[in-house]
Amino acid sequence: MRVAGLFAGIGGIELGLAAAGHRAVLLAELLPEARAVLGARMDAAVVPDVREVTDLPAEVDLLTAGFPCQDLSSVGRKGGISGTKSKLVGEVFRLLERRPVDWVVMENVPFLLHLDKGKAMRLVVGALEELGYAWAYRVVDTQAFGLPQRRRRVVVVASRVGDPRGVLLADEGPAPSVPTDRPAHGFYWTEGTRALGWAIDAVPPIKGGSSVGVASPPAILAPDGTVGTPDLRDAERLQGFPSSWTAPAADVVKDRYRWRLVGNAVSVPVSTWVGRRLSEPGEYLFADTEEPLGGRWPKAAHGAPGRRAVAVPAGPCPVAVDRPPLMDFLDHPLVPLSRRATEGFLRRYRSGTLRRKPVLEDALDAHLRVLADSDADPGRSAT
Repeated sequence: MRVAGLFAGIGGIELGLAAAGHRAVLLAELLPEARAVLGARMDAAVVPDVREVTDLPAEVDLLTAGFPCQDLSSVGRKGGISGTKSKLVGEVFRLLERRPVDWVVMENVPFLLHLDKGKAMRLVVGALEELGYAWAYRVVDTQAFGLPQRRRRVVVVASRVGDPRGVLLADEGPAPSVPTDRPAHGFYWTEGTRALGWAIDAVPPIKGGSSVGVASPPAILAPDGTVGTPDLRDAERLQGFPSSWTAPAADVVKDRYRWRLVGNAVSVPVSTWVGRRLSEPGEYLFADTEEPLGGRWPKAAHGAPGRRAVAVPAGPCPVAVDRPPLMDFLDHPLVPLSRRATEGFLRRYRSGTLRRKPVLEDALDAHLRVLADSDADPGRSAT
């Protein structure tokens, strides 16, 4: 299929679809640094503002949209889908109304299902049905696709000509296992009061950081006690991109802004799975386990114009791709967590109400001692 990608970011959806044989012909992205990546890496026309797209190109079969989640994220302002930036999702429906395409793929954070007591999700699927689209959605975890990152996102597939259930709800795999008896652990060093992001042999979801380029990479406690953050090139790989994918952005902004591009991206292999199922739909698996929708949106559901939407028990792991342990996955050494960052985290963690993990506290105390020894002896490595 020929693809138009709105809010394309650094092309995670479109790169994954390309691996499944589909081709982007138009990409819209507001950030200049992201457009620099798209221009260097993708063979498609790139425009800076979706609001300036009057009509979709005639050859487009598939519209993709990782629409802005700032007002939808559970860590954001919770301004609702009517928030200034999230209103941009309306551009998707404007273009579909002017020229409907056969298929639509959208992605967002899971909090979309709960925001405004479900009103945001009702707006999305209601608009799709009004335009004549059957739809399905599912919360999917990046870990299922061989990447050591615990990252759950809502994927929505809609169609006027096919059955989205054969794309999103035709696969079901087991939960990923830990591939080592000495796992590393990921956590958020920037938090510690109300959240930890503790992940076993994986990193928690890579974040975009701040709009002024303050990076917020996850921290990793290695089995040998080393505490640090992943190299940016490994962060790109943890999202399924080739190493240095965002390097063209350095011509536009400082390198620290590249973390925002990586954190806001869609994991590439998730999109590849969707793309393959778009080409070869499978058999819908959950016909015997459907339930009426209750008061809340479930983790997976489907519906269509004139057909009551139902919930299905699809898990977050549609496939199960083997992967190496986290530390074997990384190609570059960890960047040691600084003394200031470590002390700040421990202060928040020990004064908060989170359940304490002695293994983490002991490792961070030891890490501080290593840093202190390194300060006292400039010839000694901080690692």
